Amino acid sequence: MRYFAELAYNGAAYHGWQSQPRQVSVQSTIEQALSTLLNRPTGVVGCGRTDAGVHALQYFLHFDCEGELPPAFRQRINKFLPKDIAIYRFIPVSDSAHARFDASHRAYEYRIDFRKNPFGVGTRYYYPYPTLPDRPLMQQAADLLMGYEAFYPFCKSNTDVKTMRCDLRQAKWEGQPEDGHMRFHVAADRFLRGMIRLMVGACLNIGTGKLPLAALREAMDKQQRLTRSWSAPPDGLYLKDIRYPFISQ
Repeated sequence: MRYFAELAYNGAAYHGWQSQPRQVSVQSTIEQALSTLLNRPTGVVGCGRTDAGVHALQYFLHFDCEGELPPAFRQRINKFLPKDIAIYRFIPVSDSAHARFDASHRAYEYRIDFRKNPFGVGTRYYYPYPTLPDRPLMQQAADLLMGYEAFYPFCKSNTDVKTMRCDLRQAKWEGQPEDGHMRFHVAADRFLRGMIRLMVGACLNIGTGKLPLAALREAMDKQQRLTRSWSAPPDGLYLKDIRYPFISQ
């Protein structure tokens, strides 16, 4: 049988989702737990990759199992997994269902603290500078991006993707720097490697006067690298809201 698992994780202690030699990843940690409890090697396929230090409020994976899962398996595996990974449910699906390729919608949020927060270490980006960014300018940058379908300026180099096209469905800043925190909400059918952190970096650079809005427009029109590019730290980034046509939210 094939199962989907819905889960969440704090990525601060992991070198990203994907298994890597001599590194602790979310994928390898879950595979070890499944293999031990099911008494057979069990690999998993995730809905996407998250970089080192990035978190997931909602994540889906799939794996194949010989027969049905044992009773109370969710409780058993959650006791076995570390405290920063939680599995919420297992969902039996068809043998052709795929956690990555069948996802029709993905969303992220990026969290910024403008006041030092000892409880946000590893889970927020702390903005330590005295001059606060201009929120209306940041939103203008986000609104500008909504008018495009290709996002080459926001893809890390050395990528193997075949297209830069994304159906961007939301790009919205919430909160005020003066209130001490902001969140960036962004949704699309797919994202390029490093896209969200580069978008956040561009918005902050525009909001602090380091990058003119016209430079962003030119880079998007010409599909070329920004004159000043910055990838925001991974601490504040959260994957969420993964949707499938065959799974109810």
